[in-house]
Amino acid sequence: MTVFEDREKGFEKQHALEEKISFEIEARCSKLYGLWAAKQLGLKDANAKTYAHEVVEANLEEPGFDDVLKKVQSDFDEKNITISDNIMRYELEKAFKEAKKQINKDKK
Repeated sequence: MTVFEDREKGFEKQHALEEKISFEIEARCSKLYGLWAAKQLGLKDANAKTYAHEVVEANLEEPGFDDVLKKVQSDFDEKNITISDNIMRYELEKAFKEAKKQINKDKK
């Protein structure tokens, strides 16, 4: 194997690792955000965990977090809970930062 091929394989492995970590961060973020939303909905314990799992699954529908925001907003609307878009996005950003922190800590 040439030095070039070795470097190429190294870059491929690094890219695969970065993609895996990115997926883990996004899933953890969705879970944390789902737990926050569950609290707003008055869900506790197993019901909150089940709801958070539903939010994680909703995130698999399309790239980014718009699918998560749509799901949570729909559930809030169904329960007549009014939370501004700004607060929802702020809480999502908070969940993302925390997820990133947790995943990076786990990788050390």
